[in-house]
Amino acid sequence: MQYRAYKHLWLALVGLAIFVSGCTPTTPQVESVSGHTMGTTYHISWVDTDEPVDPLLLQGEIDLRLGQVNRSMSTWKRSSEVSRFNRMERVGGMEISTEFAKVLTEAKRLTDLTDGALDVTVGPLVNLWGFGPDGHIETAPSNAQIARVKGTIGHDKLSMKGRWLFKTEPSLKVDLSSIAKGYGVDVVAEVLEGRGIHNYLVEVGGELRVKGHKVQGQPWRVAIERPDPAGRDVFTVIEPGNMSVATSGDYRNFFEQDGVQFSHLIDPATGRPVAHHLVSATVITDSCMTADGLATALMVMGVDKGLALAERTGLAVMLIERTDGQYLVHYSKAFKAYLDSKEQAS
Repeated sequence: MQYRAYKHLWLALVGLAIFVSGCTPTTPQVESVSGHTMGTTYHISWVDTDEPVDPLLLQGEIDLRLGQVNRSMSTWKRSSEVSRFNRMERVGGMEISTEFAKVLTEAKRLTDLTDGALDVTVGPLVNLWGFGPDGHIETAPSNAQIARVKGTIGHDKLSMKGRWLFKTEPSLKVDLSSIAKGYGVDVVAEVLEGRGIHNYLVEVGGELRVKGHKVQGQPWRVAIERPDPAGRDVFTVIEPGNMSVATSGDYRNFFEQDGVQFSHLIDPATGRPVAHHLVSATVITDSCMTADGLATALMVMGVDKGLALAERTGLAVMLIERTDGQYLVHYSKAFKAYLDSKEQAS
C-alpha cells in the first residue's frame, strides 16, 4: 500500500543487537524479520519462546495479514474496498468488511474527540496543495479553488450503519493514511500473540507497538528523532512498556513560495496548511491505530489545543515546537512516566 507522506518519523530501536557467541541452545535470543508493506517497510523483533518459531513461516503469516489490510484500505489499489467506495460518485452506501468498519469507527471516534482535526475525507485538499497523487505544486491554490474543494469534503458527509458506509456528497472520498499504518501494527501484534509470542517490538513505517521485554528482562527502548529536516539525530529516549507509539511531524514534507513554507498537514476547518509552530507530536496509547490517528490530529490542533486535550483525557503526549530556531518540548503529565530513566534524571 503506497500511502502519501502524512507523517515522517524515524524511530531508532535502541540496543537491539544481541551477541550470541557462547550462548547455549536454551538461552532466549532476539529473532527478527523485516519486509515491505503499505508503501513502506516493517521491522519485527521478538524474544524466542520455549518452542522457537520459524521466522520464515511467521513472516509469511504476517505478510498474509498485512496483504488483507492492503486489499481493504489502500487508495493505490483500484480493487480495494476504499477505492471502490471512492469511485462511487453518487449519494448512497456500500457494504464494507468488518475490518474496514473497525478502522473507520475508530477514525470517526477520534474525529469527534479532536473536534474534527482528524478527518479521513480531507484527501482532496491535500492533493490540491500538492501533497497528493497529482504531484507537487509551485503556487498556492486560490481562495476560490480552496473553497470549491472544501465544499466536497467533511466528516459530516460520511456515516456508517452497521457494515454499511454512506456518503451524502457524490465526490466524497475516504483516505485512511492517517490511521491504517497504526492498524497494521496492531494486526501484526495479534499474529505474534496468536503464535505464543509475548515479548516483541513491531514497527511499520515508524509507528510501533512493544510488549514485554528483551532478553534478561531488559526493556524495549525507543529513540524519537529530533525534528530536523537536515539530519536524523535522537531527541529523546522513551520506555513504552506494553504500549504503542506514533509520531507525526511536518518538518520533511512542505513546499515554499515567496519565503513562506506550506506544510503537508491540512486543517480541515480552513482548507489550508497548518500555520503554527508545532513540528512533532508523539502519542503513547494501548492501540497503535489510535496513537497513529491522534498524532496526526495533534499536529493539526497545535500546542495549546493539543495539550489541553491530552490533560483533559489523560493522554500521554509529547509535543515539540520550533520558535526562533530553538526547540521547546511539552510533555503531558501522563507522558513523563515513559521517559527513559536517564532522561528523567537529566
